[in-house]
Amino acid sequence: MSGVSRRSMVGLGAGALLAGGLAATQGGSGPAAAGAFGTAGDGANPADLTYDFRGEHQAGIVTETQESLHLVALDVVTTDADALRDLLTAWTDAAERMTQGSEAVAGGVDGGGPYGVPKDTGEALDLAPHGLTITIGYGPDLFDDRFGLADRRPSGLRDLPPFAGDRLDPRRSGGDLCIQACANDPQVAVHAVRNLVRMGFGVVQVRWSQLGFGRTSATSTSQPTPRNLFGFKDGTANLKAEDPAALAEHVWIDPADLRSATARWAGGTYQVVRRIRMRIEIWDRTNLQEQELVFGRTKREGAPLGQAREFDAPDFHATALDGAAHIDARSHVRLAHADHLGGIKILRRGYNFTDGSDDLGHLDAGLLFIAFCRDAHGQFVPMQRALARADRLNEYIEHTGSAIFLCPPGLRGGEDWGRQLFG
Repeated sequence: MSGVSRRSMVGLGAGALLAGGLAATQGGSGPAAAGAFGTAGDGANPADLTYDFRGEHQAGIVTETQESLHLVALDVVTTDADALRDLLTAWTDAAERMTQGSEAVAGGVDGGGPYGVPKDTGEALDLAPHGLTITIGYGPDLFDDRFGLADRRPSGLRDLPPFAGDRLDPRRSGGDLCIQACANDPQVAVHAVRNLVRMGFGVVQVRWSQLGFGRTSATSTSQPTPRNLFGFKDGTANLKAEDPAALAEHVWIDPADLRSATARWAGGTYQVVRRIRMRIEIWDRTNLQEQELVFGRTKREGAPLGQAREFDAPDFHATALDGAAHIDARSHVRLAHADHLGGIKILRRGYNFTDGSDDLGHLDAGLLFIAFCRDAHGQFVPMQRALARADRLNEYIEHTGSAIFLCPPGLRGGEDWGRQLFG
């Protein structure tokens, strides 16, 4: 890639860091490896970690979940299809540059001279890539009559239905486009979104955005299970990058799911985003027994109740000496488990968030739930309906934002997002 590096020597190291023993399990190549495991520079400095921008699938989906997130949903404010296509093409170049440690535009910080407006905002100029991934998604309304894209909307891309207990804020829901930037340094992720949005002035405008910290899922067996803001391990049974067969079944859109006009989306996926506010103050006054009953797991180890270790299979039929089930029928782990849902699984990639306090002095904090599915309406919807109907956790949470996006497959060779959508 041409242009000035954000930091000298970024991306010039030749040492390959294959996490989680991928080389031993998959030969270090193949579809499941694309975008999942990165390359570090000489000395394997984690800050120098980079992920391939191009491949069969977009990075930032099965990629090892980074520590920070900046996600933005945008509305398209032009009716000029050429303007949108040109922006997507420009975004492709800028995104590819930034994920490899370069400025959004070559010489963007000062190349225009003292009287030119910088084309890169510069706050990441001295920072390494920190494993930055940039993932794009398209909302259902992008495929209306504005741009002649109606025949390219896959049948699975339609708004999610309402769920019991939802308190959705339209200012935190929906969007024509979504940009998800993940990195192990928050400023790198913020810089990426800031510069892409800036490039879109007059074509797109921000509908809503969310910063996330502290990943709440592991997408690789090399990552320990993280904890949510309630202090419990989250997503123990999550799908992993090292299981390509499960990803093919549950995450990637199969050609058989599509008609000829939408065949271009094979290898993509559907992204579900839900902003879930946690009632922190109520939870913090709840005793441990009740907390564990709600989740169906122990707080310290994360083991299913009645078991000893986190990854022990939950036994939903086991009972204690008094005859009561170890795992309550309304516990979160039971209602969300594949055994309860006819084998349904999703790939989770969520983040904690804290957005200050509300007018009562309560923390506006919780989980930005992000999931990737081959069929959101056949996987996420029945799962969420089961949870919304009976989950004990509902007493302590509320869903305040919601969106669904189509994440296209990865780019090959000289492809760009503009030609991929409009070509």
